[in-house]
Amino acid sequence: MHPTPTTRRARRARRAGPVLALAAVLAAGATGCGGSEGEAPVAEVSGAEAPAEATVLDTPFPKPDLVLTDTEGEPYEFVAETKGKPTLVYFGYTNCPDVCPTTMSNIAYGESQLSEAEQEELRVVFVTTDPERDTPESLGEWLNGAAPGATGLTGDFDTIQAGARTLGISIEPPVKKEDGEIESMHGSQVLFFSPKDDKAHVLYTEDTTAETYAQDLPKLVNGELP
Repeated sequence: MHPTPTTRRARRARRAGPVLALAAVLAAGATGCGGSEGEAPVAEVSGAEAPAEATVLDTPFPKPDLVLTDTEGEPYEFVAETKGKPTLVYFGYTNCPDVCPTTMSNIAYGESQLSEAEQEELRVVFVTTDPERDTPESLGEWLNGAAPGATGLTGDFDTIQAGARTLGISIEPPVKKEDGEIESMHGSQVLFFSPKDDKAHVLYTEDTTAETYAQDLPKLVNGELP
């Protein structure tokens, strides 16, 4: 389970200075999440320490070649559907008690501060890590409350896990605890893909505030970095 997220002062990764392995950032953004088998790609960022909020990646990630099912029950090709569009992607699950709804509502607030035209350009994609319970219908209902306008995707767990791994995000199969509660362990990072090259240039952690998304999204939508 995730701990209740805390709000900390935003610290930006400096563009100059010693190189920091992204693993430190991923650890900060995946508190309480389990690891996965195999090696995930490791990117590098500039800065002396792992930032609490936005991190500009020195080596951006390409989009994962994911073909899943949207909340209407239709096939959704992530690469094709988001091509040339500013895109935020987050892996989580609807029964998450804290981090997932908080993250999506923070993104939704930031999106609400954009102009209508900017909102039309932005793609917000939520990929479930608990596809057995998160059906297209239940996922759609949850997103209508947490982040109206976001695209919800579900499908085969192995496909989702493999796609997340290409982005350095750890996901474990949901497990049932002794008390009967089902727990889904997953990384809590949000990645931003630029409309200029369709690569992930910015990473946000679970500590990112609604105000930070409101501040950064106008730049991101236009292909600029925060």
